[in-house]
Amino acid sequence: MKILLSRDALLKPLMQVGGVVERRQTLPILSNVLIKIKNNELLITATDLEVELKTKTQIESDVDKEFTLPARKLIDICKALPTDADLQIDLNEERAILKSGRSRFTLSTLPAQDFPAIEASISNERFSIPGNILKRLIEKTQFAMAQQDVRYYLNGMLLEVKEGKIRTVATDGHRLALSEANYDKSLDVEVILPRKAVLELNRILSDSEDNVHLEISANHAKIDIGNISFTTKLIDGKYPDYRGVLPRSTDNKVEADREEMRHALQRASILSNEKYRGIRFKVSKNTLELLAHNPEQEEAEEEIAIEYSGEDLTIGFNVGYLIDVLSVISSEKIHIELGDVNSSCLIYAAGNNESRYVVMPMRL
Repeated sequence: MKILLSRDALLKPLMQVGGVVERRQTLPILSNVLIKIKNNELLITATDLEVELKTKTQIESDVDKEFTLPARKLIDICKALPTDADLQIDLNEERAILKSGRSRFTLSTLPAQDFPAIEASISNERFSIPGNILKRLIEKTQFAMAQQDVRYYLNGMLLEVKEGKIRTVATDGHRLALSEANYDKSLDVEVILPRKAVLELNRILSDSEDNVHLEISANHAKIDIGNISFTTKLIDGKYPDYRGVLPRSTDNKVEADREEMRHALQRASILSNEKYRGIRFKVSKNTLELLAHNPEQEEAEEEIAIEYSGEDLTIGFNVGYLIDVLSVISSEKIHIELGDVNSSCLIYAAGNNESRYVVMPMRL
C-alpha cells in the first residue's frame, strides 16, 4: 500500500507532538507515533502514558490506513529532506519504505492496535480561556515547580479557577510563584498538572487570542488548542495552602530597576558558593548592597541605587531564585517587600501584582 504526501504535511504535525516522545522508553511502542489516515485527514498521536498529544491536518489521499513509525527517526528524516519534497510511504507487514527523490529509508513498524491510548473519564467541568492568557500564566510560574520531589504534588502546577480569577501556582518548598487573570465565569476548579504536561503545554500554546477549550475530569485534563488535542493525567493530591505562604504587607518596600538588579545579581553570583548559592542583601536608605563569597575566601560586592525608606536590614537569599524571578517579570521597575531576617520576601512588578513571587530567606 502506497501513501503520497508532502514533506511539510507530515513534518509540521510531527513537530507538534514529538516533544512527548521520550528517547528512552520502557515500552518500545512508546518510541513510535501512531499515524492514521482517513477521509483525507492525517491524524498523528504520541504518548508517554501520562501525556497524550494528537494533531490533525488535511491531506489528499485515496487510502485509509493506520500504522506506527519511530518518532525521532521520522522527524529527523523529514527535517533532512528539501522543503518542497514529496514523500511516498510503502507499507508492508513489518517495514515501511520512505521514498523521496533519490532518497530511500526503510523503517521498522509496530502494530497500530498495540498503541496505547489514554482513556479520559467523563468531564466534570468545561470552560474556555484565550490561549495567550493561559500561556502567560504558565510562563510566569513554571520555573518554580519542583523536580522529583518526594512530595509528589509539588512536581507540577496548580491550575485554579475560582473567585472570578484563573490562577497558576508553582512551588518547590523554597520559593513560590503565583500568576492570575480575571475570569468572568463562575467555576470552582482546582487541579494539579504534572510537570511534563506543563512544559509541553507551554511549548505548543501560542500568543494567539483564540480560545483554548479545557475539559476537567476526576483524573484527567483535556485541552483543545486549534488542531491539537492535549490530554494529561492529573496529580492526585492536595496542593499546599499557597495563600498562607504569601507574606503580609510591610513598610519595608524596595523599588528598583529590574534589569540593573538582575545584572548585579548575575555578576555577584559568579563568586557565590556553588552548592548553596547564598547572597547577602544589605538594604539601607536608598542603597542595596549585594555580597557573595565562597569557600575559597573569594568575594563579590555590588551596590545599586534603590528607593527605600524602611528599616536597615541584612538578609540572605538564594541568588538563583532571585534571578529566576527577575527573568520572568517584564516591567522596568520591581517592588520587593521585606519582613525581617527570618521572613520570606515578596516580589512583583511595580504597578501590577497579577504575578507575585515568594522567596524564602537563607541563613548565611
